[in-house]
Amino acid sequence: MSHEHFQHCIDECLKCMQECYHCYNACLNENDVAMMRECIRLDQECATLCSLAAEAMARNSSFVNEICELCAKVCEACGNECKKHSVDHCQKCAQACFSCAEACRNMTVAA
Repeated sequence: MSHEHFQHCIDECLKCMQECYHCYNACLNENDVAMMRECIRLDQECATLCSLAAEAMARNSSFVNEICELCAKVCEACGNECKKHSVDHCQKCAQACFSCAEACRNMTVAA
């Protein structure tokens, strides 16, 4: 399967990675950083998995389905944590996470 087949999912992963890093940095600047601890942890985890998934799809890895399944799970977890916080950066990150999770699930079904 060519990387063009994966392009929508790659784009969603890269967008999510970017939003997670933005949220991560913005959370570190919040007044109550301790309250944001789980959000910060999941932002980092999610960004890492999104990057890995995009790379795996770009090189047509034989593990792309497994990586994207894991990416979808981590995106869901990150999105669920981010949506608990009312700040704009968390809400935007949650949206990107849920969109990426859906793209990853759809990609694994189509592959």
